[in-house]
Amino acid sequence: MINYEELCIKVCEISRNGGRFIQSEVSKIRYTDIETKGLNDFVTYVDKTSEQALVKSLSEILPEAGFIAEENTSDKKGEIYNWIIDPLDGTTNFIHGLPCYSISIALMKNNKIVLGVVYEINQDECFYAWEGSNAFLNNQIVKVSSISTISSSLLATGFPYYDYSKLDNYMDLFRHFLKNSHGLRRLGSAAVDLAYVACGRFEGFYEYGLRPWDVAAGAFIVQQAGGKVSDFKGGNNYIFGKELIATNSSIFNEFLELSQKYFK
Repeated sequence: MINYEELCIKVCEISRNGGRFIQSEVSKIRYTDIETKGLNDFVTYVDKTSEQALVKSLSEILPEAGFIAEENTSDKKGEIYNWIIDPLDGTTNFIHGLPCYSISIALMKNNKIVLGVVYEINQDECFYAWEGSNAFLNNQIVKVSSISTISSSLLATGFPYYDYSKLDNYMDLFRHFLKNSHGLRRLGSAAVDLAYVACGRFEGFYEYGLRPWDVAAGAFIVQQAGGKVSDFKGGNNYIFGKELIATNSSIFNEFLELSQKYFK
């Protein structure tokens, strides 16, 4: 039987090692190193090299697991376990020298997340949790905030960058939150946004157009910190469904009602 706590601690160290490599490349990245995967969707040798190293290290600690990884450096699929990896969440920030980007790693058993790690590299902050545990930040237990209304909340979002089909709905909800909260922030890394909900810096986060590697680890950590996560309809299709809201437990119903109103 796998000891998820021991495994999680190893994944944290793997993430930190990956972060050290990424930081070592900050001053080396050049415009000619940037490739375009799609509209406003960028990748560099740093993303690819980071993922290759993560795949190698994770394979050593759990050989039977497969991978769902952003850069597709491994096509191995596990019968029970699969790692969901974003080797550099916030690539656009990274290539422009903006200090908010992370490594995100989740372990999925069948269709259930059982472990999550988000390592924000610039602040050396490692957020993590495993099945049955609290959520942690650098060895300290963290919990979602206790703010009870959206009007008293600081919220986070991610701007649509390739799928503009719901842009009008998104902007209508954005406008509502601007007028009826403490404000909105856009950091550029969904994994970090979720980690910040988990530790109480944000009360809520929402975005559409997300991929599994953007949200799997962070959403799990939010839940282990006492928060709630769903898709825009209130269902559980937020890892593969490309839409997600994550909040503390107190504002979830109010937040969900608004998301259902504006994303009809």
